[in-house]
Amino acid sequence: MSQPQQIEVQEAENLGPMGEPRNDVQGKSQGQLVRQRFFGNTGAVVSLIVLLFIVLLAITSIGIGPVPGWWKWDPDATGTVVNGGRPTLSLLPPGLGDHPFGQDNLGRDLFAMTMQGTQYSLIVMVVVGVIAGILGTVVGGLSGYFRGWTEAILMRLTDVIIIIPLVILAALLGRMAISFVRSTGLPTVATVIALGLLIGAASWPPLARLVRGEFLSLREREFVDAARLAGASSGRIIFKHILPNTVGVITVNITLLMSSAILLETALSYLGLGIQAPDWSLGRLISENQTAFATRPWLFWWPGVFIVTIALTINFIGDGLRDAFDPRQRKFNPKKARERGEHRNERGDVDAGTNANMRGAVNRATR
Repeated sequence: MSQPQQIEVQEAENLGPMGEPRNDVQGKSQGQLVRQRFFGNTGAVVSLIVLLFIVLLAITSIGIGPVPGWWKWDPDATGTVVNGGRPTLSLLPPGLGDHPFGQDNLGRDLFAMTMQGTQYSLIVMVVVGVIAGILGTVVGGLSGYFRGWTEAILMRLTDVIIIIPLVILAALLGRMAISFVRSTGLPTVATVIALGLLIGAASWPPLARLVRGEFLSLREREFVDAARLAGASSGRIIFKHILPNTVGVITVNITLLMSSAILLETALSYLGLGIQAPDWSLGRLISENQTAFATRPWLFWWPGVFIVTIALTINFIGDGLRDAFDPRQRKFNPKKARERGEHRNERGDVDAGTNANMRGAVNRATR
């Protein structure tokens, strides 16, 4: 009886229908999967590009701090009103002109004022996102993990803050911050940052409740029990095991807080409780020019367009992050599902034929 021959069998399940390596068996980290899902969301990617363009335009046009910009007018520079202050922006042929967004009744350039307002609104938005994200995560995480008296104290504090209307609380704190900064003679950016700090200090309770719910659920999971039995400390369990699993919820809700923050800052400035003269914000631009709505509507168009655009892009980016961190939120695409089904059927036929040939070769070799 002859010795069985060694047959080199290639793993057919790791090959595609034409013998090429299959992409769906290649290992990917969690970060790579999140990036792939996010950049596969067209709305989120377009919104990210638009938001980055607005940020670059606002920073480079009039400059920031001691760094000058490429635009020739300052936000507070007055001049002669040309052609009734109408915008000189032209699409055909493309051109900016001397005053692309128009002028107010004092001859000030609306483009420069809008860019300064966009800068300050973006600063407030980022500061609110950072402060509210940190406070909400810490309060919610501690109360959800330790329970007991820690949860009772922190949640009662959250309830006290959350029952106060956010606009009233932010207006009160913002007014106090602006008065303090102006009395100490600090620069304008300090006023904007102080306003963002105090709005953020009033915006964290909804995030704290969400994070608490996530921690309450995750602290009872098997991997947390295994970490406790292995002798891991509470800090290690929180930062190494529970917190990474709540990053999706935290990130998505911070984007929603940032979108709400820019609208809240606009409302406060419109009511005269936010950024004050001689500084400009998008809300103050609308408030100052509300009497000219019927005669010069372009004074409202551009600040309003930037407010709506920034808020929408943040919301779309938040939706993209939600879908990226939680694949269950992805929309069902019947066309892609049908193509995948056809591909799997073709691959199944090839794999069945390959397996039959392999079995026949093995049987012949062992006879």
